[in-house]
Amino acid sequence: MTDQPYQGRVALVAGASKGIGAVTAQAFAAAGAAVVLSARDLGALEQVAAGIVADGGRAIAVRTDVTDVDAARNLVDQAVTTYGRLDFAFNNAAGGPMPAPLADIDPAEFDQGIATHIRGTFLGMKFQIGAMLASGGGAIVNMASVAGVNGTANLAAYVAGKAGIIGLTKVAALDYADQGIRVNVVAPGPILTYHLEAAGPRAQQLAGLSTPMRRTGTAAEVARAVLWLCSGESSFITGAVLPVDGGQMAGNKPPQMYRQGKPMEPGPGGAGQPDQA
Repeated sequence: MTDQPYQGRVALVAGASKGIGAVTAQAFAAAGAAVVLSARDLGALEQVAAGIVADGGRAIAVRTDVTDVDAARNLVDQAVTTYGRLDFAFNNAAGGPMPAPLADIDPAEFDQGIATHIRGTFLGMKFQIGAMLASGGGAIVNMASVAGVNGTANLAAYVAGKAGIIGLTKVAALDYADQGIRVNVVAPGPILTYHLEAAGPRAQQLAGLSTPMRRTGTAAEVARAVLWLCSGESSFITGAVLPVDGGQMAGNKPPQMYRQGKPMEPGPGGAGQPDQA
């Protein structure tokens, strides 16, 4: 393995202005790829791109509304015009309503969530695939969530959108499996990004305790999974959902067990307190 295994390759990252998208773009650039960054916030995008260039990488920022056909087409055109090819894509754009019970969600906000996740991923792949076929193949990774597999209360638009992304990914993987294009999904659990940071220490603690590993993940851990799915190390994998979730999708890990017919013993935290790993 070289220090820059993606030298000469081109990666597109949608939703790259902050969080997982920005960290993944930086990881692609560190691995040698030229990176095309997209999001609606051009100022934030340009800051990420400038940081990549300052570190010796290559990057351009393209303001994009992933739900718009012309914008999605232009994004891929910019990648090919600037760098001559497209090898990898990470479709990571997100949007939608704040958490609320289903009947309380505004229909327009629900539509926005579905449009961003499902339509945005569809349009991204529609134009990325054509460019990759012209380059001899490639790899696409779409962003879903454990919530798109198991469901989560109060997140109707988010869950429906992420489940739709998983379905689209499987279809695209089958459509192009024999044409040199692999399409997979990452499904993160609780990741310490700006949303969780803003929610405060208690929310972060509860998020970590919801995983069998008893901690939150990092954006860098998701980025490494994305880059692995784009690499030759995963060359026989397509249509897969890769959890990055500290074991959440494996099942339940109760903080303390009890024996049938006997009272539960107090955990190390004291009487009535659960045993937490």
